[in-house]
Amino acid sequence: MKNIKVLGSGCANCKTTLKIIDEVAKSKGIEIELEKVEDIGDIMAYGVMSTPGVVIDGKVVHAGGIPDRKTVEGWIASIDAA
Repeated sequence: MKNIKVLGSGCANCKTTLKIIDEVAKSKGIEIELEKVEDIGDIMAYGVMSTPGVVIDGKVVHAGGIPDRKTVEGWIASIDAA
């Protein structure tokens, strides 16, 4: 199971990003471990200065703004292929 973290302070964009990732994974039948990281120290440890950030298995794949659904579908598809 892949671990996906959404990094952010709990702002509306962070919540929307979390929701999109969850919806896409469920619609594709892909099981993921989805985690919300709000601690600023943890967020900065990833080098993310603009939130929301998205980390998949320890690698930052997105920072700043809400990722579009197609982008998230690509992330989930790559998880399914792995």
